[in-house]
Amino acid sequence: MATENKNLSVYDKNKIPNAKNLRFGIVVSEWNDEITEALYEGAQEALLDCGTLSENILRWDVPGSFELTFGCKKMIQTQKLDAIIAIGSVIRGETSHFDFVCSATAQGIKDLNVAYDVPVIFCVLTDDTIEQSRARSGGKHGNKGTEAAIAAIQMAMLGT
Repeated sequence: MATENKNLSVYDKNKIPNAKNLRFGIVVSEWNDEITEALYEGAQEALLDCGTLSENILRWDVPGSFELTFGCKKMIQTQKLDAIIAIGSVIRGETSHFDFVCSATAQGIKDLNVAYDVPVIFCVLTDDTIEQSRARSGGKHGNKGTEAAIAAIQMAMLGT
């Protein structure tokens, strides 16, 4: 397990560029909202901690993780942003629906990164159980939203 001995919320603020002049979008899936809200809070807190002004964080909600790609695309097309974080949570069920949603979401976000010059950060938990999701959205493994925010800052500053 990739996060077994890692806390996703730990970062060295001295190694992160100041995000004061950056503008971020966050697209949040409403499905599994206990998890996605916690991920959003982690991302927002990290962005603010690294200097982002609250008015420079734009949030849009979409129904589920599958819809993240379209939400991020529309955000890229209509807003002036330095990076976007796509937040979702897909928990394995009894059918293969999990596999289709996870694959399509990952591919869609990858496609956005190829097609546009705005980095889209993949912050979609794809866990087998709700307990695993909780552990990665503020639980024993920290918060993947925090990690995504730090990645968004670093990618926004890439090449500057």
